[in-house]
Amino acid sequence: MQVGSDCAPAAPSDRVRSVSRALRILEAVGGDGGPVSAKRVARLCGLHLSTTYHLLRTLCYEGYLTRDEQGRYRLGLEIADRFRDLVTTLDTPRSARAALRTLAVTTGHSAYLARFVEGRVTVVSVAEAPGSPPLDDLVVGFDEAAHATALGKALLSTLPPAIRRAYLHDQGMRRFTTATLTAPDSLDDDLAHQPPGVFEESGQFRDGVACVAALIDDPARTEPWALALSAAPGRLRARRPDLTQRLRSTATHLAGARAAAVPA
Repeated sequence: MQVGSDCAPAAPSDRVRSVSRALRILEAVGGDGGPVSAKRVARLCGLHLSTTYHLLRTLCYEGYLTRDEQGRYRLGLEIADRFRDLVTTLDTPRSARAALRTLAVTTGHSAYLARFVEGRVTVVSVAEAPGSPPLDDLVVGFDEAAHATALGKALLSTLPPAIRRAYLHDQGMRRFTTATLTAPDSLDDDLAHQPPGVFEESGQFRDGVACVAALIDDPARTEPWALALSAAPGRLRARRPDLTQRLRSTATHLAGARAAAVPA
């Protein structure tokens, strides 16, 4: 497992600028919240309009963008195919996905599984349930906000302090709400005062949402996993003993499954 500055590669000397520009366009179109005009894409990406049109036409031809009747652009269906590829690449065991679904069904709350992927805290499986507020960002592949989520705090707690600080320096501590912790000292203090065996946050990643997480024992001690449930803050307070018990039970089950999968 690599974490911290080792996972922040420098730009290659032979970087293909057109590829970088095309990826910036996809990020701009996807992040703007609606159909985007070519002129706006050019402004968002800092590109000449002629270059932008060239790249937009290519991305449309390849299926990564679509163009509507008003000449505005949206993400295309090829993006969904790449997302499915990502889910496959993350290679979450079927038993873990099944346990996550069972946890979501029995608690009525959305459940999440995360681990380090290429040195970053990454959500690798999600099972949604109606008892939780919607969390549109917390999807498979999400690798931001480790300092603001219960999943992230659980995994960051496994790192030595110096490596954890290097991770936070590389990834930053973006403020998501007024309650977000944005200084390494504050996060260290928060981790030191978490309830035994669990990690919680309330309103630090999204207003009106709280999460509780637990670590899943790693028999090889090389790849920690974390499991979490989300709920409205009041709901989590009211159901804390029950949700925590179910969370720990599932974590213990998954730890046993991991141990059984380790070659003797």
